[in-house]
Amino acid sequence: MLVGIVGKPNVGKSTFFSAATLASVEIANYPFTTIKPNRGTGYLRVPCVCREFNVKDNPVNSLCIDGVRLIPVELIDCAGLVPDAWRGRGLGNQFLDEVRKADALIHIIDAAGATDIEGKPLKPGMHDPVEDVHFLEKEITMWMVQILKRDWPRLARTVESRNKDLPSMLEERLSGLAIRRSQIIEALRRTGLNVDKPTSWSDDDIITFMDVLRSVSKPMLIAANKIDLPYAEENVERLRDLGYVTVPCCAEAELALRRASEKGLIRYKPGDGDFVILAPEEITKVQAEALMRIKERILKRFGGTGVQEAINLAFYKLLNVIVVYTVEDVEKLSDHYGRVLPDARVVPKGTTARELAYKIHSELGEGFIYAVEARSKRRLGEDYVLKDGDVISIVSAKKR
Repeated sequence: MLVGIVGKPNVGKSTFFSAATLASVEIANYPFTTIKPNRGTGYLRVPCVCREFNVKDNPVNSLCIDGVRLIPVELIDCAGLVPDAWRGRGLGNQFLDEVRKADALIHIIDAAGATDIEGKPLKPGMHDPVEDVHFLEKEITMWMVQILKRDWPRLARTVESRNKDLPSMLEERLSGLAIRRSQIIEALRRTGLNVDKPTSWSDDDIITFMDVLRSVSKPMLIAANKIDLPYAEENVERLRDLGYVTVPCCAEAELALRRASEKGLIRYKPGDGDFVILAPEEITKVQAEALMRIKERILKRFGGTGVQEAINLAFYKLLNVIVVYTVEDVEKLSDHYGRVLPDARVVPKGTTARELAYKIHSELGEGFIYAVEARSKRRLGEDYVLKDGDVISIVSAKKR
């Protein structure tokens, strides 16, 4: 699963991405700093089950720090979007080509309204960030509309003349956008359009359908950045009143904390609401003052910088995932090397035991006999639906 970091230029997208991944990306105060998309690894933060089982774990595919499991997830930082990107303006084609690969979007906005619609600096409060949300939704919708309309007359006639299934035809036509059949069916249900006579759809019907399909297939949350500036907090409330999942955010503060932690100056885990200074003698007066400002203005006021919360919500709320732990020995909670709770896996909610086996290795799925859940020691059939925090061992006729 891939989450895209999107938004107009100069709102802090690259700072957010760099903070989330500690990747070295160019950050500057002008549009189109991000020319090529940056891919990096962020982390999903969850309570590790090691505390529940009272064991010392040995993570292999993730990290465990003080009972907090940090599981790698993939993020992509896209070029800034400007109005009429769907027509190819600015870096529109490149931006939208990257968006098509994303399963969900984190939309970074300047919550203080200190940049205009194209990302040029303004005084705080001079621009309405709600406009930025609406404009980005429109750009992605219209881009998707153009893709569908290229072949719409033939597609619609084929559905009617050959009695073909419209969802299947749409899935094939939109396959490059990472859109699933189930999402198409849901969008058709919500719009109530005539699936048996698509030739009757007007241009407005197509736009309405694709707008709903965008919201279903590319769910989005708002990371309201620059939350420490004037007007930001009231704009967050306005966005929430409009129904948007909105997280107050200060990407610059998160980046500063992670870099200080990386250098061993402070103890800080992504998503913490506080930090501890470890090496006061190595911190300059300016650095100390900056850290205290972050503590007072961001952490104490909002409970965190918002960066980690946005990533967690993108995966848990938008993509509806769960985390399961896979082991070989349910008594020792270990793999065949004796490593305890080695792997934490992010899977969609509704994943079955056999589907999990296939995700580990195709041979495990093909030879699936049963699974064992570590808490109850019960044998589970192939149709057992996994729960968040399950610790599972797969018994298979074929070994990896």
